[in-house]
Amino acid sequence: MGGELHARLWRDNADLAGICLEHAFIRGLKDGSLDHRAFRRYIAQDAFFLAAFARGYAMCAAACTRIADLRVFYELQGGVLEELEVHANYAASMNIDLQAVRPFAETTAYTEFLLRTGATRSLGETIAAMTPCMRLYAFLGQQLAADGIPQHAYTDWVSTYCSEEFEALARSLESALDRFVEDEAQAAAAYRRAMQCELDFFSAPLRADQD
Repeated sequence: MGGELHARLWRDNADLAGICLEHAFIRGLKDGSLDHRAFRRYIAQDAFFLAAFARGYAMCAAACTRIADLRVFYELQGGVLEELEVHANYAASMNIDLQAVRPFAETTAYTEFLLRTGATRSLGETIAAMTPCMRLYAFLGQQLAADGIPQHAYTDWVSTYCSEEFEALARSLESALDRFVEDEAQAAAAYRRAMQCELDFFSAPLRADQD
């Protein structure tokens, strides 16, 4: 197999990326038809998830010994904190108490997987578990904006994830993946697991019984 590891893993998981792109939740974000209540559930759950994701970056930084690598994860964590600011604005407009969010089973499964990986596995495997979130969101944002950023209730979501700034963060994490992974089989398994968690995460907000 040729090419950089991050590119190979993305190609190997193109099936799940395609399913996510065609998912009812993402289609609703593209054309603006997504039920407001589903988006409200999503924002609450994603804010909970992002707090754990930021901790994952802190775990990665703690495993680094070079200042340059510490800076990479510091900047990546800063990107998550900016996302959380966006979510806080959404929450304020939707009357969501982010301190009282009860995670769905899918959210718990994802966050526990990430944090358990960060606590018990190698740095490379932890990065492999985190990379799909960044690359998938960049991919989705860019695909949804391929014909121009749509103008509707979810314009800000598309604008955030199709941006050059978010793409740069995704590439930074992929570069770290290429540098730090030692066991490609374990990295591939972690990457695949995270991609499946992403798909499950998009499905959960569509269920009205989650209210």
